[in-house]
Amino acid sequence: MNGVTGRMGHRQHLVRSLLALREQGGLPLDDGTVLWPEPVLVGRSAPRVRALAERYGLAWSPDLDTVLADDTVEIYFDAQVTAAREPAVQKAIAAGKHLYVEKPTAVGLAGALDLARRAQDAGIKHGVVQDKLFLPGLRKLRRLLDGGFFGRVLSVRGEFGYWVFEGDWQPAQRPSWNYRAEDGGGIASDMFPHWEYVLHELFGPVRAVQARVTTHLPRRWDESGTPYEATADDAAYALFELDGGVLAQINSSWAVRVHRDELLEFQVDGTEGSAVAGLRRCRFQHRAGTPKPVWNPDLPSTESFRDQWQEVPDNDAFDNAFKVQWELFLRHVVADGPWQWDLWAGARGVRLAELGLRSSAEGRRLPVPELTR
Repeated sequence: MNGVTGRMGHRQHLVRSLLALREQGGLPLDDGTVLWPEPVLVGRSAPRVRALAERYGLAWSPDLDTVLADDTVEIYFDAQVTAAREPAVQKAIAAGKHLYVEKPTAVGLAGALDLARRAQDAGIKHGVVQDKLFLPGLRKLRRLLDGGFFGRVLSVRGEFGYWVFEGDWQPAQRPSWNYRAEDGGGIASDMFPHWEYVLHELFGPVRAVQARVTTHLPRRWDESGTPYEATADDAAYALFELDGGVLAQINSSWAVRVHRDELLEFQVDGTEGSAVAGLRRCRFQHRAGTPKPVWNPDLPSTESFRDQWQEVPDNDAFDNAFKVQWELFLRHVVADGPWQWDLWAGARGVRLAELGLRSSAEGRRLPVPELTR
């Protein structure tokens, strides 16, 4: 596990996924055996990696090459900064390790495709983290989609983000490299890969994109309190055209104050009904129960529009989204369980981010071609 000293790698992948699997006694397989993950931590900062390994009683090494040369290590996981991912994954492929990596898989499409082809030629199993698909709110939304609730889907509107403090009078909630393009930062590169797989899996492939990215806050302060120029985009506004004529509008911003129920929300409108899905909740309104608002700006509204929606019940216990996908990948590696979120899927996300940035720079709509393997 490379890069688990970072917030996401530590909390979600190590603690809430693999260590949680160990705490529950391992991962039961269909043949009655139990898989027991043994993480080996590696990273560029030996003191931080050692401290984390000692905290959880795990093996560690400051040298990636040494770990990759160990025949007992079967899977390489990467949650490093994006700029460091590609060369490390190349080494892991050359060493014959199965791969599970965070997105984006590379800083550009050429690199993402190269990794996918290398992994395919090496005959290893490979996966990309696509955690949003396993969130309770989106799993409930999929339940509505699979049941035909919406009729014909017309449009999708997504709102994501929150105010990330500049770092001068309050510490920033995200690392400073996120706001430096030279270090692989930028919200379009970060979030468009997410939107690609969410739209692709739930509503259909993206066929065209028109985007506008910007840097609303050009000056920030890093972890040491030193001011720096923010060279990466901190907001991206995009229109995605999907198969079948569905239109998806998604706003992503680190410079927005939240006035919604959850940090991420999608509204889906269809001929037979609508739904609003967040990280955990999903509410719906059927055609038969849709009220008939009347526009009259001269009088205050007497309707509580939110109260006119129903809640999709849990009807199940939803585990951590990262852990759920880890379980699927481990079953895929050990027992050939089903798997579809590979490096080719990761390359689609990198391609959409690249096209979104180009669309913004050129001020025009761009088609999204089929990905050639």
